Amino acid sequence: MNERLRELQAAGQSVWIDSLSRDDIQNGDLQSMVEEGVTGVTSNPSIFQKSISSSSLYDEQLSEVAESEDDPKEVFFRLAKQDIRDACEILRPVYDRTGGLDGYVSLEVSPDLAYDTGGTINEADRLHEMVGKDNLLVKIPATEAGLPAIEEMISRGKPINVTLIFSLDRYRAVAEAYVSGLEKLVASGGDPSKVSSVASFFVSRVDSEADKRLDEAGKPDMKGRLAVANAKLAYEAFRGIFSGGRWEALAAKGANPQRPLWASTSVKDPSYSDLKYVEPLVGDKTVNTMPLETLDATKDHAEVHPGAIEENIGEARAVFEELEAAGIDYDDITVVLEKEGVEKFADSFDELIGGIKEKSGKVAKS
Repeated sequence: MNERLRELQAAGQSVWIDSLSRDDIQNGDLQSMVEEGVTGVTSNPSIFQKSISSSSLYDEQLSEVAESEDDPKEVFFRLAKQDIRDACEILRPVYDRTGGLDGYVSLEVSPDLAYDTGGTINEADRLHEMVGKDNLLVKIPATEAGLPAIEEMISRGKPINVTLIFSLDRYRAVAEAYVSGLEKLVASGGDPSKVSSVASFFVSRVDSEADKRLDEAGKPDMKGRLAVANAKLAYEAFRGIFSGGRWEALAAKGANPQRPLWASTSVKDPSYSDLKYVEPLVGDKTVNTMPLETLDATKDHAEVHPGAIEENIGEARAVFEELEAAGIDYDDITVVLEKEGVEKFADSFDELIGGIKEKSGKVAKS
């Protein structure tokens, strides 16, 4: 096991990989990462788009599936099903060893359902049934329409990864949906100890948007501070939400807190440290999902300080005050980021579907 990943684990933080390809599954790379200390996998349309378009490993299955299915979206889910199931098998020992805390693989509902509560519920249910693995997390975006879908799926006892969280208010709403879902599950006689969830709080994109506005406002000295401050205050909110009488009543029945997951942890600005969104965010009961280059940097030279996420909270609050004084609208930043996040995943999904159509035609002719 990699020593730095071991240190993170000892500090209460799980490291997941924000990457999944059939190559990694079949050549043993995913297994090697698990042996080094990676305990989960997240995926999204962008990741699958790159994997399917750049690899010939899907061609044979694509040819077979295309004979009976002409809807490219369904073709994609048939292709993804195999990868997700295989990855779930690789991670299953982690799931068993940690009692269902880790060992998960995530698969996202279609981005075109981001503003459709009923459609999201139906597809999330279908994906859980399609994959048929206990250690699948279905990803639902934290849009306003996604919140009731999250609550409903948790009330049904289904593990959920809530994605595209940018603001503190939306994070609190997500946690409320999770707690309310668990209360409904318990009221119906369900077992909350079998339910796992993470709240994926996006990090680097917050700095990217804020930095752009700070340059325009003539405040370059304030750049690169909001994202970490935002995450620190989200963790403070997590500590408050998952304590006290209401939560303790659920915990007494075996319920697990919905862990914050730090997503978008690669550095977009090359002038920043490659571990800018790793080292300050180490905290108990958290997850950091990393792209490969961030994982490699973490394994190589991360300095792990347990509880770093709870340090300098006063400074984090001060960042928000300074931004407001500079005329930077935090609420607008997060609204723009959510809208762009949904659009980017939708564009990737459209590109993925287009690629499947094109590749299906080529495979059929060969």
